[in-house]
Amino acid sequence: MDRKIILLTNDDGIDSEGLYTIYRTLKEDEGFDIRIVAPDKERSAVGHAITVFRPISVRKEYREGNFFGYAADGTPADCVKIAIRAILDRTPDLLISGINRGANLGENIIYSGTVSAATEG
Repeated sequence: MDRKIILLTNDDGIDSEGLYTIYRTLKEDEGFDIRIVAPDKERSAVGHAITVFRPISVRKEYREGNFFGYAADGTPADCVKIAIRAILDRTPDLLISGINRGANLGENIIYSGTVSAATEG
């Protein structure tokens, strides 16, 4: 049986400590195949924007000498769309967006790239 695929993303960027923390935690369970596609830099408060007028570049990222995931120069929603349509072999079993650096509360949820990435999947 195939291992469950968990797709991780965020709006704080590929280098954010929150993303690395959740990756390390989930990686401890060998039943999961953890995949990361996240923005190449901070993209907070972009809502559900997508990139339409230019190509999006994607590069491999490494941490501590090991492959970590992919960084895209697009929005969080772009990252999920790229992961599902171009990077992953099949649809992820679970999508996790975060851990967010700030609070996503009240009316500000509609501006959150973190929340929008989760709903894109």
